[in-house]
Amino acid sequence: MKRVSELDLPKLLTHERHRIHLIGVAGSGMSGIAALLLGLGHNVSGSDKVSTLETDRLQRLGLRFREQHRAEDAADADLIVFSSAIKIDNPILMSAHDSIKPVVRRAEALAAIMRGKRGIVIAGMHGKTTTSAMTAHVLREGGLHPSHYVGGEIPILGTNAHWDPRGEYFVAEGDESDGTLRCFHPEHSLILNIEEEHLDFYVDLAAIEKVFAQLIEQTSGTVFYNIDDANTVRLSAKRKGAISFGLSDEADYRGADIELRDFASVFCVYRRGVQLGEAVLNVPGQHHVQNAVGVIALATELGIPFERIAASLRRFEHARRRFEIKYESDRFLLVDDYAHHPTEIRATLKTARSAGRKRVLTMFQPHRYSRTKALCKEFGRAFDDADRVVVTDVYAASESPISGISGETIASEITAHGHCGVSYQPRLEWVHRDLGNMLNSGDLVLSLGAGNIHEQLSLLAADLVIAEKLKAIITSDGEVRLYEPLSKHTTLRVGGPAQFWVEPRNENAFAELIRFCRRENLPLFVIGRGSNLLVRDGGLRGVVVRPSGGDFDKIEVTGDEITAGVGAKLKEVAYAGKAAGLGGLEWMEGIPGSVGGSLRMNAGAMGVQTFENIVRVRYLDANGEAHNKTRGEMDVHYRNFPLLENNFAVSAVFRGQPAPTEEIVRKLEASQEKRRTSQPAAKSAGCIFKNPDSCPAGKLVDELELKNSRVGKARVSEVHGNFIVNDGGATAAEVLELIEKIKSVARAKRGIELETEVQIVGEPA
Repeated sequence: MKRVSELDLPKLLTHERHRIHLIGVAGSGMSGIAALLLGLGHNVSGSDKVSTLETDRLQRLGLRFREQHRAEDAADADLIVFSSAIKIDNPILMSAHDSIKPVVRRAEALAAIMRGKRGIVIAGMHGKTTTSAMTAHVLREGGLHPSHYVGGEIPILGTNAHWDPRGEYFVAEGDESDGTLRCFHPEHSLILNIEEEHLDFYVDLAAIEKVFAQLIEQTSGTVFYNIDDANTVRLSAKRKGAISFGLSDEADYRGADIELRDFASVFCVYRRGVQLGEAVLNVPGQHHVQNAVGVIALATELGIPFERIAASLRRFEHARRRFEIKYESDRFLLVDDYAHHPTEIRATLKTARSAGRKRVLTMFQPHRYSRTKALCKEFGRAFDDADRVVVTDVYAASESPISGISGETIASEITAHGHCGVSYQPRLEWVHRDLGNMLNSGDLVLSLGAGNIHEQLSLLAADLVIAEKLKAIITSDGEVRLYEPLSKHTTLRVGGPAQFWVEPRNENAFAELIRFCRRENLPLFVIGRGSNLLVRDGGLRGVVVRPSGGDFDKIEVTGDEITAGVGAKLKEVAYAGKAAGLGGLEWMEGIPGSVGGSLRMNAGAMGVQTFENIVRVRYLDANGEAHNKTRGEMDVHYRNFPLLENNFAVSAVFRGQPAPTEEIVRKLEASQEKRRTSQPAAKSAGCIFKNPDSCPAGKLVDELELKNSRVGKARVSEVHGNFIVNDGGATAAEVLELIEKIKSVARAKRGIELETEVQIVGEPA
């Protein structure tokens, strides 16, 4: 076999049949080359670290795929094609060099294949995938049977690459990122824009322009250029026969009177001052209109009537991850876009803002450390049209980290630019939670980035489907929030988020919630005021219900009985008793929890337990059916009420005893005083441990000299040894570590196995 320099590569690839191996075949660019080579009749093999849906599809077409790079799998290949992402120490690449086997880059192979037809290259820093797909679609609809190669998923084209032997044109997206744009010798070029980008490869803008200038020089036919981009004009305008397009009055093909209608762009097209007609593009955004005018110019010059062009544009669906709507309802709109350069981000946010939603919330994943470092100032100015921005860490894309450069670099620049709604979330897997908890009805959520940030939007979309159903159940009276921090709803002020936070206002809504969770196999957890509860930092999956407001906060007195909803505070029950002249309930003043929480754990204080005052309990079973039970029908234990392990309390009836107001007031004040003097004022969950038989837990901790011991911001109270307090910013992990420390010391020094009284739930972070 000859060396590459001696080969007639266009002839080898388009007129002969060979064994060809592709290194990195799972990538979007290389999978397209594989499809073209299979279409041309070659015997194609390929290797990569992972398999994808695309490699599965290609295998059905004849690709021999290996999920690892081994030299022996390409031993019989006549030619090796590799992508720019492949390292020089790849075993197949090293073996090919050792055996002097011909090796070419992806762009070289693509350029050679294109030489077999009349080539059309779409080039530019931004918009080329959508514009390439649009060009191929318009030419196909125009009856020209083009072959195509596009660097993305294109639903309307079926595949990202296709060889059509019937047509004479080949439409290709030209990749400027590694300088291989200079490999192309097309008949026509469509230049969209030129600016600083890929500065991991190029020294500066001048180096970029040199590559584009070479492409223009190597174009044998017409250069179509965007007149609205100064750098493109400077390189292209003097070219003989060049045709301009854009929104400027001076453009040969001009778009005007742009209007956004139902996420479609409607505009008029003029050719050298003469109106051709109206076009409708089902892709929103002025920048897409600008590029569509370039496609119209090209197609018109190739002889396709404007009416057919306009009809095909109306049917066009853009590439995946190009302002792709992932979820839409009356309340929310979620959109994903590949934008990862400041110019692209500004254009995409402008389009999002024009959608007419109340707010635009954005999650952004920077792409490449080199780009983040080089363009951080520009990124800082790119998010003005976003109301809120959550920035996560950099998607490396095979680059090594650069010291001092991270997603926080961009978040800081956005803040320095004057934006007040920016946060940095270094953990990618938490980004959808941060954004989701910000959501209000009427919001548009936009994911931006060339990495895997779209997966976070998909997670948010999936949870929104359920959240909308939950909202329909509880109606406008109740509340539904995504990823609500449970640290806001526990007295200890620690805990991760609830996947779905729901506040029903009445029994019927609560019952339907129970039935819905059962049907959908969703975990359901009920929370009251959050005392005696420790939620781990990873939060709770499923639905967390806090029955509150409406019927659940009602307190009614009838004779010596007080009926209270589970959302009512215990102390409010005590004061309702005082107002009615009923005593025996004063101990409740010393407990910060709700009726529901008091029932669940048979809470107590001042030597009294909840069920000593209970007459009846109303509850919903696992099917949402209501039941009433009297005190005599219920099994109750110390700090435990088994009935509520699988059922859900709705209300309770307490019995008081008539007593003089002065006596009730005296006992309420005594309860207040005991709590004030014996319990810490700092944030706590209440008693952490059950009292062992031999010694009260608080006294035991004191005797073990563990008061004021700490882990991080979690500390054993100096006031009461059975309380752990949050000194501000404590995590559940710190509290749990401190609990284990106390248990370990008690076991080692006193032989006592302490049991936790506080309920511990949730997942670790």
